[in-house]
Amino acid sequence: MNQDELKTQVGIAALKYVTPNSVIGVGTGSTVNKFIEALASAILRGDLKITGAVSSSVASTELLVRYGIPVFEANEVTRLGVYIDGADEIDGEGYMVKGGGAALTREKIVASLAERFVCIADESKLVKVLGAFPLPVEVIPMATSHVQRRFAAKGGTATIRLKVGQPLITDNGQHILDVTGLQIKEPLAFELGVNQWAGVVAVGVFAQQKASVCLLGTSAGVKTLTF
Repeated sequence: MNQDELKTQVGIAALKYVTPNSVIGVGTGSTVNKFIEALASAILRGDLKITGAVSSSVASTELLVRYGIPVFEANEVTRLGVYIDGADEIDGEGYMVKGGGAALTREKIVASLAERFVCIADESKLVKVLGAFPLPVEVIPMATSHVQRRFAAKGGTATIRLKVGQPLITDNGQHILDVTGLQIKEPLAFELGVNQWAGVVAVGVFAQQKASVCLLGTSAGVKTLTF
């Protein structure tokens, strides 16, 4: 079974965590796109009805709207029952590295509104220690060099993410640094520490907003991990 099929598997499996007639949180990325497609199909068949969604990115919003699913602003809701999103890495405690799609700040905001975070991923994303995937950090552009030096002091190398030869600009108008050379053995302490650095908008360690459940696509089917 290829990676695309695994993503489809977990996207469909996530539907059982959607409460009918609710507003749900929807993340960003190729695996989430599979969930949105499965959700739209279930709604079209009449198997599921939802009030709408709060999206973590412009890209996800556009896809939801294309399928006729109402999208609400985060400021319009006080609580979400569930937030469904992928991960670049997830460990055995439900801590994650996210931000490969450059939407980490908005993902954290939407995740903070949800009672439950359901992570959907293929088995390649499960790791013992976070850090092999380059850690995304959203930064205010004028702080780029300062934050790079702070990571260098921790043994990491922070590189500005580019798009068509220019610094990528996030939905929030900021830059992304991708940091290699780290082993994040204490995710909560690491996240809290980096969040205090001047110029950091958000760090891609999701420890305060860790997963409650992970639906892991494997060749033997969907494996459910609970934390």
